[in-house]
Amino acid sequence: MAIEPDIKDWTWVLDEACPECGFDSAGVDVESLGASVRTNAEGWRVVLADDASALSRRPSETVWSPLEYACHVRDVHLVFGERLRSMLGEDDPLFANWDQDEAAVDGDYLAQDPTRVSRELVAAADAVAATYDAVAGEQWDRTGRRSNGSFFTVASIGRYHLHDVVHHLHDVGHDARLATVAAYDAHAAAYASASAAMPDNVADEIAWFSDAVASATGAGGRVLEIGTGGGRDALALEAAGVRVRRTDVSSRFVDLLRDAGHEAERIDPLVDDLADHVTGLPYDGVWAHASLLHVARDDFPQVVRRLAEATRVGGTLHVALKEGDGEAWSTHGTIEAPRHFVFWREAPLRSVLEDAGWRVDEVRHEDGGGQPWLIVRGHRR
Repeated sequence: MAIEPDIKDWTWVLDEACPECGFDSAGVDVESLGASVRTNAEGWRVVLADDASALSRRPSETVWSPLEYACHVRDVHLVFGERLRSMLGEDDPLFANWDQDEAAVDGDYLAQDPTRVSRELVAAADAVAATYDAVAGEQWDRTGRRSNGSFFTVASIGRYHLHDVVHHLHDVGHDARLATVAAYDAHAAAYASASAAMPDNVADEIAWFSDAVASATGAGGRVLEIGTGGGRDALALEAAGVRVRRTDVSSRFVDLLRDAGHEAERIDPLVDDLADHVTGLPYDGVWAHASLLHVARDDFPQVVRRLAEATRVGGTLHVALKEGDGEAWSTHGTIEAPRHFVFWREAPLRSVLEDAGWRVDEVRHEDGGGQPWLIVRGHRR
């Protein structure tokens, strides 16, 4: 059965947020368009790593399969790359018409090889991203038109383009957070083994954290650990006299901790109840080492606010995040499956934490094997 053609004019997403995928063009910095397009392409690479039969399965006869959507996104990058180059090289060009539904039929999207589509999509995304990267100054204001009268600047067509590919990741049900959790679930034992050794810099942070908790509460302060993982840090904190509530969003990590004889709970700090029902009291601190780096930037303020609300005034905070700009997928290290990381700079990180109810006492810049990190020491205001 033929797919029902999409005849809607989606240019309204330049004026208001999309209620379906949540994309808000007003929040897109055009200088980051290239990076955003590349990050989106990595999401499609994750999607296309699924089983071929699942990729070609349509949710209904009139809705594209993930493979068809991926082929479409690849071709969107090619078409928008051509339009972008024409806008930069000509005065107010009229774009050639493109029928996406006809392209799907002519290209026999369902019969294409997912591995090849993945390579082609990433390459097409990288090519158009490089063009966005090269745009500067008044070039963002150069114009172009579609035959239906829609008028674009380079800046607005970039935002429109980005919505298209973001929306289609939403269409296929891709969730960076769920994909990352699944990666940890699949490789939990290997990760726990590889991360068992305590680095000197983390040991230093544990010493500072445990001393800060003890100075405020005496021996036996109780803290919430977000992202316990294999349990290395919790053991060291307990050895220093701190009582730890072990939590992780990965159910497999929780299973490993319980198998080792520890109490542990699967908790998502974005949505789950964080209250300590054992003591009925606020926590004396929060330890979140290399765990909140998987939290989406838009969700981060809510997470750290919820952590503050669960902590007593004066409670101690440790957070470790990767330093940098934007976000990225990574397959480096012990876990081969892709994980999604969000990078932070000191100034915006301080601002978010302060707004959430934390006092940032110090932000340390440290090197972790070639990757710069931000190490936050703070207290609940």
